[in-house]
Formats: sequence, C-alpha cells, structure tokens
Amino acid sequence: MTPDLSDPHAGQRILHRGPSPDQARLTMIVIHGRGADADDILSLAAELRMSDIAYLAPQAAGNTWYPYSFLSPLERNEPQLTSALNLISQLVATLGAQGVSTDRIGLMGFSQGACLSLEFAARNARRYAAVIGLSGGLIGPPGTPRTYSGSLDGTPVFLGCSDVDPHIPLERVHESAEVLKGIGGTVDERIYRGMGHTVNGDELKAVMAVLKAGS
Repeated sequence: MTPDLSDPHAGQRILHRGPSPDQARLTMIVIHGRGADADDILSLAAELRMSDIAYLAPQAAGNTWYPYSFLSPLERNEPQLTSALNLISQLVATLGAQGVSTDRIGLMGFSQGACLSLEFAARNARRYAAVIGLSGGLIGPPGTPRTYSGSLDGTPVFLGCSDVDPHIPLERVHESAEVLKGIGGTVDERIYRGMGHTVNGDELKAVMAVLKAGS
C-alpha cells in the first residue's frame, strides 16, 4: 500500500496489551518517543504492573511522530504533527464507540510522545482518567499562543522532567504546567536535578498512584 504523504501515520499498527478496553477499568493510550516504537512504550507501561488497565500503543511511521524539535514553528512539523494528533483522536473516538468514556481514557507518553499527549489533551480538553507527560511539554516555539478551549475538569496531570534535559527546556515544562492548570488540570509537576532524558522510579510510583485512583 502506498503511504498517504498527507497523513503519514494513518494505517500504522496499534499494539494492545491487557484486557479489552470495554472490560478494563481504564484504557491508557501510550505514545512512544522519537526513534523508539510501540513495543518500547509498552515495556514502560508493563513496569506499572496494573493488570486491570488496557494499553493501546500506536506506532509512528518511520518511528518518528514529527521531524523537527517540538520547539520548531508548528508548520515545519506538518503534516506529520496533525497526522499524529488525528491518530490519537481516532483512537479516542473508537474507544467511545466501544462504550469507553473519556474519563476512563488516559494519555501517557515519553519525550516526543509526552509532547503529543500534552498537546492533544490541551487541544481536546475534557475529563480524562489521567494525562502523563514524561520528559515533554506543549508543542510550538516560544511565544506560541495557548488559547485552548474546553476544560480538563480536574483531570490528574503528571509532568516529570529533568532540570537539565537536553531536549526539553525547563521553562517549557513550567509553562505547560501553568497552561494545563489554567484549563482545569490538577497538575503534579516534578523536576529532578541532573536526571537527564529518562524516566525514574519516583515518576513510575507517581504514575501508579494516579492510575490506582482512577475510576
């Protein structure tokens, strides 16, 4: 099949682990980082050790959701960025058709996947089970207008990042936390000194606590 250059992530595989979403307590859409794949993010999800949660992991075309830094002008990352956000939207809609309401759907990503998770939640604000951004921030260059509509309606939001992450400026993490609070998110922002671009045990414990408290 010839790929659709205007929608490059359409038709990519979506991996599923755990119970069927209609039977699961929660369904997490988990989004991998640049150069990784759906199996990688599922291995991170497995560390949460929650057998009553369904995990759906979409795969990016070419293992990259968008080509340039998340701080680049938005148009520079098109059409890949819109394609990636549309894929998440389609997953949410498919789950809704299966009877899974958004308050039983969570979004979690690492790095590029974290940026997508946060940006999708901001652009499509409603009550989710959780929004988890591990080493990420809202997308766009400095000064991007953050005129999002809708409300996260108390959605638990976890942001974890290093203070010296080579890809994610600390200022963008702080900005993202404030923006998500401003649209109704209940934000837990944790900054780790000297950690680098990775996920640590404290973050995993925090995510587990959020998901255990989910409906």
